[in-house]
Amino acid sequence: MYSRVYVEITNICNMNCSFCHGHSRAPRRMTKEEFSLILDKLAGHTNYIYYHLMGEPLTHPELPSFLQMAKESGFKSIITTNGTLLAKRGDELIRAGLHKVNLSLHSFENGSDADFEAYIKGTADFADAAAQAGVIVVFRLWNKGYDCGKNARIIELLRSRLGGDWAENARGIRIRDRLYLEWGERFGWPDREAPVQGDEVFCYGMRDHFGILCDGSIVPCCLDSDGVITLGNIFTDDIEAVLCSDRATAIKQGFERRHAAEELCRRCAYAQRFV
Repeated sequence: MYSRVYVEITNICNMNCSFCHGHSRAPRRMTKEEFSLILDKLAGHTNYIYYHLMGEPLTHPELPSFLQMAKESGFKSIITTNGTLLAKRGDELIRAGLHKVNLSLHSFENGSDADFEAYIKGTADFADAAAQAGVIVVFRLWNKGYDCGKNARIIELLRSRLGGDWAENARGIRIRDRLYLEWGERFGWPDREAPVQGDEVFCYGMRDHFGILCDGSIVPCCLDSDGVITLGNIFTDDIEAVLCSDRATAIKQGFERRHAAEELCRRCAYAQRFV
């Protein structure tokens, strides 16, 4: 049983953030029929679906239906979003049975001060309503050293909007029940042109998670934005055979020895934090 599976329902995004690696694939949205097939094939493999690899999940018009389908199939849904569309779609997401949402506040890098403050206040209002409805909400500031002085203002705006205890812990801050703020370092994505990061490599890919791109490609982790390490396709292949294939097994066993079986993994700066 995997702790989570990343499902990219779309690779289309409404922003172009400097920290995002991006991808070179054709724009695509997953259909309801395709998502239903994925739910059937993931039964018994995980309880948690993360709507995240590339793309902004809130740009998908069928997202509320996907959340409801997942809930009816016994899965818990976790969304990672830049939050810019929550004013339009937040209420329908809460009604659809969302389990948790990660709000990447470090996404909003451009625009006027007025737009920035309206964005933070809007995400805070959604977070307040979602938490009261039983949804776990995590504000993410994964931009240490790159915040351009905005993090202090973000916290000021969130405090004034949400109240709470703001108790610090190992990962960040517990604002109040079901509301959290999480710090993080900006990281380098794996890329075939990136430098080799070192002789030792460790990752949890294929150990406690794997990913599915919007065309059905199965990849070992959520950072393989172009499907460089495609192990199979969930729409056409037997998932048991893919997950137990020689290539998938070599990836997992390699990491157990602090060795990268795939060249892309040797060039992943994010994996170095686990060594």
